[in-house]
Amino acid sequence: MSANRTAMSSVDTAWLRMESPESPMMIGAVLVFDEPIDFGMFRNLLEERFLRFRRFRQRVVCKSDRCYWEDDPWFDLDNHLHATALPGKADQTALQSLVSNLNSTPLDFNHPLWQIHYVDQYQGGCALIVRIHHCIADGISLVRVLLSLTDECGPEEDEELCRRRRKQRTDTSTWPEWRRVVFRARRNLRLARRQVRETWRTVQEDPAYLLRLGEECALVGKDLFRVAFRAPEPATPLKGPLSGRKEVAWSEPLSLGEVKATARALDGTVNDVLMAAATGAIHAFLRASQTPLPETGIRVAVPFNLRPLNQPITRLGNQFGLVLVPLPVQALCPRERFRFVQEHMAELKQSYQAQVSYGLLDILGRGPDLLERRALELLSRRASAVLTNVPGPEEPLYLCGSRLRQPMFWVPQTGDVGIGLSIFSYAGQVQFGVIIDRELMPSPEGMAAAFADAFHEIRDLALDESGQAPVIKTREPLRMD
Repeated sequence: MSANRTAMSSVDTAWLRMESPESPMMIGAVLVFDEPIDFGMFRNLLEERFLRFRRFRQRVVCKSDRCYWEDDPWFDLDNHLHATALPGKADQTALQSLVSNLNSTPLDFNHPLWQIHYVDQYQGGCALIVRIHHCIADGISLVRVLLSLTDECGPEEDEELCRRRRKQRTDTSTWPEWRRVVFRARRNLRLARRQVRETWRTVQEDPAYLLRLGEECALVGKDLFRVAFRAPEPATPLKGPLSGRKEVAWSEPLSLGEVKATARALDGTVNDVLMAAATGAIHAFLRASQTPLPETGIRVAVPFNLRPLNQPITRLGNQFGLVLVPLPVQALCPRERFRFVQEHMAELKQSYQAQVSYGLLDILGRGPDLLERRALELLSRRASAVLTNVPGPEEPLYLCGSRLRQPMFWVPQTGDVGIGLSIFSYAGQVQFGVIIDRELMPSPEGMAAAFADAFHEIRDLALDESGQAPVIKTREPLRMD
């Protein structure tokens, strides 16, 4: 293989093949800043920090059922970075309309699969609209890459404080390709030798180890069966023919401190509270559509990160699995929704669904395109939506001296899944966003607003059960487990 071409991994290939006219496989982001950013300075920053990842300078080339990353001989940053302005009032409605249009437009496969639009004069500052194809990397990795463009301090802050924050951040510098290959090969060989020795030693010391190993393999097989042979999702307004036209909306942010306090009062986690609030938002949408609530609830596909978060991202790619999470959208009582979500999230922590789904994508990416499409049609019938919940930085970040006010992210949907829900925490706030096919919901603003209402119901539940308002603590480490 030539020096300017590398084979695409089987999992990345699987995500590439999921592209369809109805579902462009783009991870989208909107970053809103307090003040305008110097466009030339931002362009230089992209060259310095973003393009050091070779993948953003490579295009996709496919031959038969094999796909490759190839250096784009005509790469030009100006083909990927665009400046634009909003019409009329340049308010949130106008920005949401532009984001919807861009997320309905496929990327150009003749060039590297990403674009950034700089929106000037938005709410006294500016905004960035980012689109990156899912085959380049998973959502959590791309969030970390985008946030690596930022700094920890603004222009007026103490330099010593900035230095301490900077030291805490993960370094994303890259190694030359050949050094990474040698390092991985040596590391994998050492790990394999060590695993053989440790397994043999364990069997000698504890003969029951093989029995427990067999039990774990049985659990993996059980989760594989569950993923492949679950009953299809019930008929609801969340499922139906797709047009490929996306609509985007986001809510006003919630206080993360209030979410944490509510979780403590209910003896749950932040994740339990936010998932229950998302359940309430879907419940409100289904009630408003005046259709019967599904008796068995629905399932959502939730990405589960398989990449250690404490390790720097030296190379891109997809390292995550999907777990199917049941949501009791039929439940009228917020207490019932919360306890159901809490119980099932605890069960999922003990399952192998994420590893099983990652393995399935690995297998499908190695096989023919037709086989993958048939398998995805089968699997996509097992979920009504995709839901992501990502904890972001707890401190404010700055880009070219301008404070990042509001970040939002969306992941694409596959097969006949037409709705994506995103939860993202940043600097003491929690943001909820919706991306949905217009055929399913022409105006998703109502569902976005319903998230806050559903959370307030859970907060009131915490007040009723404890007899006092949840105590809001500051600067508490974030629990997303």
